Amino acid sequence: MMPAMPLARRGKTRLEFERFVDGCARDLLRTGYLIAWDLAEAEDLVQETLLRVARHWPRVREMDQPVAYARRILINLAIGDTKRRSRRRHELDPVAGAQLEAHVDKASARLSGGTFELRAELFDALARLPPRQRAVLVLRYFEDLSEAQTAQTLGCSLGTVKSTASRGLARLRETLEENGASPADSNEHLISYTKEWQR
Repeated sequence: MMPAMPLARRGKTRLEFERFVDGCARDLLRTGYLIAWDLAEAEDLVQETLLRVARHWPRVREMDQPVAYARRILINLAIGDTKRRSRRRHELDPVAGAQLEAHVDKASARLSGGTFELRAELFDALARLPPRQRAVLVLRYFEDLSEAQTAQTLGCSLGTVKSTASRGLARLRETLEENGASPADSNEHLISYTKEWQR
């Protein structure tokens, strides 16, 4: 049987973890929302991520970049859980072509970059991307990670990040063109919206 950790040390460890959570939970939630495209699902992903980080906190707190470690867990959970989420969404799809009115609550609008009306085109196009492409674009342009940091977070090569980002941007451009934006405008949408996001 392992000896119990002294009470004062346990309190300090807990306080460090709580500070870590305070410092990164909002960003993790935003990233989770942009990949899962569902606020409740994003909250679940963040909760599971933080639970996994907490289990290994003594080791994680010694890392150079514990937030990057947490982000990688979140991305892996989000991408790995895509089939279950899409199956659940399919079960909730409207029957016989009935249209559901889009409803965006205030929290979702804040997480998705602010005023929904201004960004609806971009976020609609982003939501249509496959999860891996969406993850790369979210990490590169919304989280402002370098290609190398994105590759490290996703556990893939730099070349994979570059090609996935290129394909994702091309699909975004196509979708935005279908909605009436010019090819030049579609790149400007992505750049300007992500810059506004970071303010």
